[in-house]
Amino acid sequence: MPFQPNRRSFIIAGGFTALASTKVLGANDKIRIGVIGAGGRMGNLLDCADKVGPCEIVAVSDVYAPHRDAVKERSDGVATTHVEYREVLDKDIDAVIIASPDHWHVRMAVDALSAGKDVYLEKPVTHTIEEGAALTHAVRSGRQILQCGMQQRSWTHFRDAVDLIQGGSLGRVPQVRTYWWQNYLRGGRAKPVDTQALDWKLWLGSAPDQPFSEEKFYRWRWFWNFGGGAMTDLCTHWIDVVHWAMKADQPRDVQMLGDKYIFEQWDCPDTVQAAFRYPGFDVVYEGMMASSIDDGGLEFRGTEATLKINRSSFSVYREGAQSNQNPVLKEESFRDGTISHMQNFFECMRTRKEPNAPVEAGVAAARAGQIANLAYRRNGQITWPQKP
Repeated sequence: MPFQPNRRSFIIAGGFTALASTKVLGANDKIRIGVIGAGGRMGNLLDCADKVGPCEIVAVSDVYAPHRDAVKERSDGVATTHVEYREVLDKDIDAVIIASPDHWHVRMAVDALSAGKDVYLEKPVTHTIEEGAALTHAVRSGRQILQCGMQQRSWTHFRDAVDLIQGGSLGRVPQVRTYWWQNYLRGGRAKPVDTQALDWKLWLGSAPDQPFSEEKFYRWRWFWNFGGGAMTDLCTHWIDVVHWAMKADQPRDVQMLGDKYIFEQWDCPDTVQAAFRYPGFDVVYEGMMASSIDDGGLEFRGTEATLKINRSSFSVYREGAQSNQNPVLKEESFRDGTISHMQNFFECMRTRKEPNAPVEAGVAAARAGQIANLAYRRNGQITWPQKP
């Protein structure tokens, strides 16, 4: 079962965190980091941390030994290695970076906050809708910083685009189109898993007991016990930008059409079309996992202009322009927004200010995808909130 909030978890999250001491870091202090979940995404996050330091890896936890060893090596042998993540929380560290499978996110984050650590938590920050209340309470009842891994919120051209939308440059925006196509058929074969170096039972955690599966170990996002498919892996990023730009974060009605045409072994559909109705505007998302042409992006379609944006740039096209094929405004990205997002996290650790991606934003973005998944599993449509 996923982490379920109860009275005891609220007491732990609220009481212990409130008592935890918050170290005041100076501008030149080296931030001491604990790593929890040391797979591929963690490597990307640590690369970004290195670019905006100063920081050092003190300890690493992962249930797979090669992952632990890789982080220890990049720390020049300094980092201690652990199978159990709670041992990392006992170390003299300032923050943890969590990039575990989704079904571990809230439990690990709540424990880290209770231990007085600041947290960078990969998206989606929750695995179920119910977990949102526990995570939000854990953050807001204490003094720790939690940055959700919604890096668009620190990405310069996304921030500028949101300013344009909120400033009325597009006119009224009744429709937003989002999309993300990836190709899992061309990703190459992952290294075989050394099962002797893996604690599979601990990897499962609160998930139902089941035999080891290499497909689940590497592609856990596509199985309901551990992730939520495209809607919480990919759509979560884009719907967060929509929530941010449009100042609305809860859909009223959701429809989802999903199919398993290519990867029949998965729980989650590999081909998806979803529609969200918010107060005053609609959002559509589409994607599939066996075609990567056009990659991912968003289109904010307004009565005066349309803004198209992806991770490299945005362009604005004016209605009635002599040639609406040519943008009237374009801005390109100058660096990966994850670097800026990690920099914002480190700055907030020092200033104790609110991070760019606060817990409410992360919970709302995850919730939208989770509602869509509920619609998929309930004949394709759902009204939210559900009637008792």
